[in-house]
Amino acid sequence: MERATHPKTRFLRVKCVDCDNEQVMFGSATTIVKCNVCGRTLSEPRGGKAKILTKIVAVLE
Repeated sequence: MERATHPKTRFLRVKCVDCDNEQVMFGSATTIVKCNVCGRTLSEPRGGKAKILTKIVAVLE
C-alpha cells in the first residue's frame, strides 16, 4: 500500500507589517525576500526553512 507523501515546505501568504501588502513566498526561500511595495525584509534564509520576519496570513496547499 502506497502512502501519500506531503512536501515539507509550502508556499506562504504573508503580510508586510509596514504597508499591509500581501504577497506569496516560498517557506524555504534561500534568498532574502523583500516586500514588493515598500522594500521591507520579510524573510531571511536560515539553512533549511526561511526565518519569517512578518505575519503569515495563510499556508497555501
